[in-house]
Amino acid sequence: MKIKTNKNIVYSCKFHVIWCPKYRRKVLVSDVEKRLKEIILSQSIKLNVDVIEVEIMPDHAHLLIEVDPQYGIHRYIKNIKGFSSRVLRMEFKHLTTKLPTLWTNSYFVSSVGGAPLKVIKQYIENQKRH
Repeated sequence: MKIKTNKNIVYSCKFHVIWCPKYRRKVLVSDVEKRLKEIILSQSIKLNVDVIEVEIMPDHAHLLIEVDPQYGIHRYIKNIKGFSSRVLRMEFKHLTTKLPTLWTNSYFVSSVGGAPLKVIKQYIENQKRH
């Protein structure tokens, strides 16, 4: 397990994130798909977020990322979705005619990696015994 650090904390916070275009429209294809990947990668570098994997499907985006917990997963997703929506809708006019907004307000996020929950629970339960 790779551990990261900033001035205040040591962490390993990896997340699987999924979000969809409004009405789950299949608009993330061809040049839109390529441009969305570029935007995600460039913005993530600016935000100091490690992108482990990106896959864009026609009607949703998958990310596997590592985010500094002081920055926060919600803040990162809000930034990526907002910025990508503005850029993609400026560059691809058909995205403004088919959809009132590019993205839904919602998203899925799940933490990944590290020890299984059962192992962590046992570790915490056994702390006073040592």
